[in-house]
Amino acid sequence: MPIRRFKARAALVLLVSLMVPLHSQQPSPWKDPSPHIAQFVTVDKNVRLEVLDWGGSGRPLVLLAGGGDTAHVFDDFAPKLTPTFHVYGITRRGFGESGFSPEGYGADRLGDDVLAVLDALKVNRPVLVGHSLGGEELSSIATRHPDRVAGLIYLEAGYPYAFDNGKGPTMKEFQDLKNTAPQAAEPSESDLAMASFGALQQACWRALGFTYPEGELRQQYATTPEGRVGKQRDFAGDAVMLQGMKKYTDIPVPALAIFAIPHRLAKWADDSTDPKVREAAKAFSVADVVLTTRQARVFEDGVPTARVVRLRGADHYVYLSNEADVLREMKSFLSTLR
Repeated sequence: MPIRRFKARAALVLLVSLMVPLHSQQPSPWKDPSPHIAQFVTVDKNVRLEVLDWGGSGRPLVLLAGGGDTAHVFDDFAPKLTPTFHVYGITRRGFGESGFSPEGYGADRLGDDVLAVLDALKVNRPVLVGHSLGGEELSSIATRHPDRVAGLIYLEAGYPYAFDNGKGPTMKEFQDLKNTAPQAAEPSESDLAMASFGALQQACWRALGFTYPEGELRQQYATTPEGRVGKQRDFAGDAVMLQGMKKYTDIPVPALAIFAIPHRLAKWADDSTDPKVREAAKAFSVADVVLTTRQARVFEDGVPTARVVRLRGADHYVYLSNEADVLREMKSFLSTLR
């Protein structure tokens, strides 16, 4: 669901208990252990996109991250697909190492960016896999150029920015729901500067219950001269992308849509002894089930080409929290495509 950053950021409150002493020696440069090759593709004037290629053989799969994330968020997930597929990831404009532009965040412009990458790499009729707000790029491409893709996979991405026939909840309802979610206190910059990226990753795991790739954390935060966590980077946010949202009422290609119903809240909220936090979490969960159930049903009824899967108690980052379930459903769906 389009309720994203509060859970990842909430994990950072555990950093204080994971502080490690600073060392005076200059750290060796960090290298992303994920087995990908990075390259850049120019898609617009002064805008080039980072493209990760994990290799593999078979049908091409192109992974698109949610708003606020980069392709590195798939660092751990993508290699699980390479035995059967050739896997790519694209970091959209304004995020991570991709070029910044003051405009061009409308759904169709972002979709055109993806098409430009496919053209440059000569990737023919891939399956597009989108997480969260990546769903609007999937729908944009499929509705305008259905011949360019073999199928679509919406990972917690089938919300109104991806499909809205007027019969389901609105984006405003989902955004209003986001404002009711329990919020953890943000860590101070001095806390972050004292923490290693390994400690930050452990903190996320303890608060969320799944591992957030270190490569993505290093995209989200600057690195200090000592090799530790610096200030949070300033990327284009979800709101910028939603300003260019369109209403897609028809998805004319085979699709798989995975919804988390109900969404699992962050562990820190579930484990809290604060009655106000627990009360807010309970109220949020009740409303969340109602809205997400409605959206999943509308998607299922309104998209005859789609298989809709509901995973109980999964996180919004469903491919991280429920990796085995998602891989199973993806492989089953992909086996049906010509």
